[in-house]
Amino acid sequence: MAPSSNASTSPPRSYTPNGIAKSSPKAPPPRPPVPLDSKTFRGQSKLPKLPVPPLEETCQRYLRALEGLQDEEEHAATKAAVEEFLSEHDEATGKGGEGKKLQSQLLDWAKTHDSYIEDFWYESYLSHSESVVLSLNPFFVLENDPNPTRGAQLPRAASLIIASLGFIHDLREGILEPDNIRGKIPLDMDQYTRLFGTARIPTERGCKMQVNSESRHIVVLRRGQFYWFPVLDMDNKPLLTEREVIRNLQAIVHDADGLKPAEAAYQSIGVLTTENRKTWSKLRTVLKTTTQNNRSSLQLVDSALFVVCLDDWAEEEEFAKLYPSHSCSPNDNQRKDGSNSESRKLAEICANFLCGTYDLDGGVQVGTCMNRWYDKLQIIVTGSGSAGINFEHSGVDGHTVLRFAADVYTQGLMLLAKSINPSAPTLFKAELSPLAKSAKGRRLSTTSPSRNQHVDLDTTPKKLLWDLTPEIRVGIRFAETRLSDLICQNDCQALEFSGYGKNFITSHGFSPDAFVQMAFQAAYFGLYGRIECTYEPAMTKAYLHGRTEAIRTVQRESVDFTKLYYSDATASQKVDALRKACERHVKLTKDCSQGLGQDRHLYALYCLLRRDPSASMPRIFTDPGWALLNTSILSTSNCGNPALRLFGFGPVVADGYGIGYIIKEDGLSVCAASKHLQTRRFLQTLETYLRDMQKLLVHLHRSANERPAPFVDHTGVLRDSKTGRPINGWGEPAKDSESDEDEMLIPGYSFFDSGDVALLGQRRRTPWADVGKVLHIAEY
Repeated sequence: MAPSSNASTSPPRSYTPNGIAKSSPKAPPPRPPVPLDSKTFRGQSKLPKLPVPPLEETCQRYLRALEGLQDEEEHAATKAAVEEFLSEHDEATGKGGEGKKLQSQLLDWAKTHDSYIEDFWYESYLSHSESVVLSLNPFFVLENDPNPTRGAQLPRAASLIIASLGFIHDLREGILEPDNIRGKIPLDMDQYTRLFGTARIPTERGCKMQVNSESRHIVVLRRGQFYWFPVLDMDNKPLLTEREVIRNLQAIVHDADGLKPAEAAYQSIGVLTTENRKTWSKLRTVLKTTTQNNRSSLQLVDSALFVVCLDDWAEEEEFAKLYPSHSCSPNDNQRKDGSNSESRKLAEICANFLCGTYDLDGGVQVGTCMNRWYDKLQIIVTGSGSAGINFEHSGVDGHTVLRFAADVYTQGLMLLAKSINPSAPTLFKAELSPLAKSAKGRRLSTTSPSRNQHVDLDTTPKKLLWDLTPEIRVGIRFAETRLSDLICQNDCQALEFSGYGKNFITSHGFSPDAFVQMAFQAAYFGLYGRIECTYEPAMTKAYLHGRTEAIRTVQRESVDFTKLYYSDATASQKVDALRKACERHVKLTKDCSQGLGQDRHLYALYCLLRRDPSASMPRIFTDPGWALLNTSILSTSNCGNPALRLFGFGPVVADGYGIGYIIKEDGLSVCAASKHLQTRRFLQTLETYLRDMQKLLVHLHRSANERPAPFVDHTGVLRDSKTGRPINGWGEPAKDSESDEDEMLIPGYSFFDSGDVALLGQRRRTPWADVGKVLHIAEY
């Protein structure tokens, strides 16, 4: 049935979504109430606070982190600045004493805050004034749905929506399993309260976080057009079945795809979220104050549980258009940059989930870059069914979103098993709401009073119709051209290395994460001939409101290995140096996970200092070493989970790389992004190193287990030198009961071991029920 042309544009008389908590600019968002006695959150009160390390130890770590990045003269100057920072105050010179004074202030600050770094963390993220796309928002690409019936776009999207609603239900009801490390160490669950119904709101004085803890609707984007419909009842139970969600999505696609390219582009206000934050703040104010309809529409978007982006881009079709001569073989159609058809396809997928695609139709931007809203959690599904997540990073870290993504993917696996065996369990406990259309005739249990008794929710999708002034139209136009420039400047490439993975690495006694970090060091040095500052986050969620600490990969041991690797040293010397560098990295990771790093501590002292306008800046913060350590040329992150295919983010500096990687059992996925650098060549250098190191390790292993030459004993019998057994008649040693070629596989290190009573009373319509144009749904 064709969608109706009747548009309901008159807004409701009042629109006051419940449960909204707003923060002041650059401040942590107010925390919504959570059931602290519930299964999910009962461990919060037992978590220790993140420790403030001793200042002297932090300064020693700081010097060690810079030792491999500076020459002797530079390091001597930094060391003098650190010694002055730690020294007692000298009345005669007026120097010294700043460190101990700031440390005392920070210790007092920590007594009155759940985390000493949290306020400064939000201040840093929310004061970011540039575009968040390609700089702050990371992405995940999920593995394909194991159920072939959900391989197409709309079934995949509907499946992810229903699974996400199950996750939200269990979270809000306090029955979601809490995070832990190997079942022993409980982790902080605070970030989950800011995962859904959350928006980053731009203001003139920086951004602020807004959290709607009672949000029950989602927003769907198609070709830059906005649609919404309720998905949860007041008991947080889904209002729709998967089939009903598909019907809603079909109506949305039918409506959006009826627009001409230029018409769709001119209405794509989501591109405004890619603007400079102050510019977006001004345009948002204009948009909000123009009409009540705009204001209500913005509130609907901001308060949505999450945004679903249905892209009209399918990687297979687009790749065929871009490279019509490519063959089925991934090694065919080799280009001058060394890439093949498979690697180019991976690059297109990564770029789509990172920043959207760039595609012009008669000078009009029709790429998926117009189909985003970067101020919220986004679930993105392409035309071919590939799915992933792009998320606003201020309030949540990768580990939290990874748990959500993995659980949603796992629910799909369990539903597939349940379709085969109806008695099989599912991950989430959410049941279909009695208000759902397909639940007609169902009744609420008398033993379970429902909050739905006076609520009537219409789940028909509605289109948000924006009242766009000339100023807003111009803003959309130039936001798009600036975004298009950013996309053209960005080079996103991916490598799916299948030579070996965690199993091989651990069988040779290495930590997989440390091994891969040293590979990045060797690849960068091999391409550029220099050592640069490298960042890797270590999770500190074992502490109350913990986020991350910075692992500074470049240490004296890593520098020694990198240089030795490219020398004429023996294979044994190279592997010994690699082992020492990896052992040092493992120690660093452990310390940082316990809050014993240098970056967060020194940054908190620096922020306290800046709050006093009369204070002079100590030399430790003006010394070039401070800027050097805070310029991460290689910004890296490990997000390993079987549910993920790819993971990535943009570079944090103009001349750097953003590197997301996933260490799998027998492979490695790496996504690298940069601005005008040789990204593909960097990944090729990385792949060459990985294969060469494999050869070295295998060679040494064989050498260590190689049998010496046989010998003839005093009786003239030829014997095996290792066992002493006689050699058989064929000139071969008798075989032992156990083969010397067998290898014991050591378990790998992984940071992410991942009613019967009628409804009573008069039902009322929600205050925003009339916002938008109602779409017609096709009958069953």
